[in-house]
Amino acid sequence: METNERKNIDLLVEQFWKKGYLTISRKYGTYLPEPGKVGAFDVDIVARYRNDYAIGINLDRNELFDPNLSKKLIYLATRHTKFSNKLVKLFAGVLEENFKQAKAIIDELDENVKKNIKLFRIVDKSLPSTRKSRFETNVLFS
Repeated sequence: METNERKNIDLLVEQFWKKGYLTISRKYGTYLPEPGKVGAFDVDIVARYRNDYAIGINLDRNELFDPNLSKKLIYLATRHTKFSNKLVKLFAGVLEENFKQAKAIIDELDENVKKNIKLFRIVDKSLPSTRKSRFETNVLFS
């Protein structure tokens, strides 16, 4: 289970990198520290782009059926930085098969909260290895 969560966090970190963010802390990281709790909620990634900060979370299937998910999203999407009082962006990663359900939950939220949430599909783009099948051919004649 941990390797699957670790892979999902790695794929979410890639989304942060595509947007130009540098990772400050992340779960299951080798060299980076684990992020602290934000309020009563665990976060997976904390990142920074110049003077803007972002929080990243992965939403699994069980969390999508949690009735308190909208409260969690509202709380995390309305965070401000301590001194400059800028909004902290919330990046939410969801598996491909749960994307429509997560999108529906976010669409029910207030407009100001929705603007601060960026929803990503977590898709593993690794290609299957064909090397093994190339060398294992059936022998027709012996």
